[in-house]
Amino acid sequence: MTPIILISTPWPLFNRPSMQLGTLTSYLNREFPNLEVVAHHFYLKIAEIIGYRLYHEISERTWLAETLYAALLYPGQSDAIEKLFYKKAAGKPLLVKLDFKDLTRRIAEATDEFINSIHWDSFGLAGFSICFCQLTSTLYLIHAIKRKNPSLAVVVGGSMFAGDAIKDIFRVFPEINFVINGEGELPLGRLVHHLNHPADLEKISRIPGLVTPRSVKDKTGVVFNQMRDINDLPMPDYDDYFRLLNTFSPEKTFFPILPAEASRGCRWQTQKAGTVHSGCAFCNLNRNWKGYRYKGPKQVAIEIDHLTSKYRNLSVAFMDNLMPIKTAMATFDELTRLKKDLNLFCEIRATTPKRVLEKMRSAGVSQVQIGIEALGTRLLKKLNKGTTAIQNLEIMKHCEALGIVNNANLLFRFPGSDAGDIEETLRNLAFATFFRPLKPVHFWLGQGSPVSETPDAYGVKAVFNHPNYATIFPKEIHRRIAFMLQGYRGNQGYQKKMWQPVKQAVSDWQKAYTRIHQTIGDTPILSYQDGRSFMIIRQHRMAAAPLTHRLEGLSRKICLFCEQHRGFKRILHQFNGLTEDRLMPFLKMMVAKKLMFEENKKYLSLAVSVKTNRSTDQ
Repeated sequence: MTPIILISTPWPLFNRPSMQLGTLTSYLNREFPNLEVVAHHFYLKIAEIIGYRLYHEISERTWLAETLYAALLYPGQSDAIEKLFYKKAAGKPLLVKLDFKDLTRRIAEATDEFINSIHWDSFGLAGFSICFCQLTSTLYLIHAIKRKNPSLAVVVGGSMFAGDAIKDIFRVFPEINFVINGEGELPLGRLVHHLNHPADLEKISRIPGLVTPRSVKDKTGVVFNQMRDINDLPMPDYDDYFRLLNTFSPEKTFFPILPAEASRGCRWQTQKAGTVHSGCAFCNLNRNWKGYRYKGPKQVAIEIDHLTSKYRNLSVAFMDNLMPIKTAMATFDELTRLKKDLNLFCEIRATTPKRVLEKMRSAGVSQVQIGIEALGTRLLKKLNKGTTAIQNLEIMKHCEALGIVNNANLLFRFPGSDAGDIEETLRNLAFATFFRPLKPVHFWLGQGSPVSETPDAYGVKAVFNHPNYATIFPKEIHRRIAFMLQGYRGNQGYQKKMWQPVKQAVSDWQKAYTRIHQTIGDTPILSYQDGRSFMIIRQHRMAAAPLTHRLEGLSRKICLFCEQHRGFKRILHQFNGLTEDRLMPFLKMMVAKKLMFEENKKYLSLAVSVKTNRSTDQ
């Protein structure tokens, strides 16, 4: 069989192998034992050449990353592209000071050296995974490779092109021969099979999940062709990444993070007794999958054990949209039984129970990405999150107690948000300041998201390609294809002004949280010590002595009962003999002192147990 080559271009995170390349390589090796599959994590080489810190700064922002190869692709637009780079580099001293032209020259030299080092005539197919920040770099390599070998078949896949947008790609980028819609294993496997059997070539356009110029012309449609059971997937193969890393000088080597997956798709999109949800209003990731599938707990543990043993590394990042909640307890029990000091990252919903978080922490989860997005229930409803503000505060508190770093976002400027959303956000934010600050992110419109599909419902008047595409691409390109990042019209100036107080409040929150912890170390800002018949709550403050409160008897019991949010009637039912006229003044006092949070007659104690926090540190 003719060898194939798989390439991942800049600018993914450099400190982890490409999950896409690792999974596809192992799948093809299993399906075609006589096939040579060569994988190149080329982005890692660029990171080594320009320096890891600089690479990281660039890779954090899409438009910074896309400008560099765009200037090489379209030199006639390089001046405008350079201006866009420096505009997006504002606030990043390392980037503002660098010489854009010199950096693009260094990148071009490294890329051309890579291209010239490979005998392209020896391959029958070149595959590229195009995700965030990889569009222009991939196009640059494809252009250069086609000059070397015009007859080489090129297939692309990934999140940048999916759905109906694929049909225009061949007119705009004729060097591309095939596009995979959604998951790549099955379509790529069938493509490899047919390319190696000349009699079958006419069948290529009928491969489900593979889009070709002929299938577009015949209007056969864009469909998914994905694994029914992802337990059938072989373990990822990251050998090529580590072989490249091992060629670096000692001062440039590091311990990467190993990507793994326990599920594919989004369970929020299809949950609740057959009712189909569109998913979160701002999210377009579900255009890459149909349905939600997950691996069994034992399978997950076997794979983590294999990857960490093979690559002699203990840091693992689950790449799932959301960790499977149904099997979470069993999965993290299985991981704990490995008896390895794992350092795990995963994405979870705000509804994840405390008992699951405790299992996760015991198994080695040190960081999570929680789908918080907002601190107001009004706005959460508009976002279609299916969660409430009190649930978000509760999981933030539990992460603080367990020593789990919460890397959640706070979404600014969502279309349709109003003054009431801002008022509620600011009010609730005052109760969140005891916990790790959320990261502010501005809303961006993704093609295929509910907002882009039904713009009128969100006050969006017009949807079009993001204006920055007009800077990095020639007119004949950016006007003829729908890119993933979309621009829109719809009171954006008003949204920016309206969200300014929240932006300032979050900035103050970040500064205060950092400064207080510089004094108190890992101790929670709001904590309690339990004395069996009484409890002492201590609230640390910036540039002021801590506030202390002592609760005794029934007051202590109510506070402990509300470690998880409880309804007013549930509290009354829990403590026989307690009347409304006794309970309500106490709860109001606790809320006024910000020791409790209240929403729709539900109450949550905010203080973190010092004992719990200490036990996680040991």
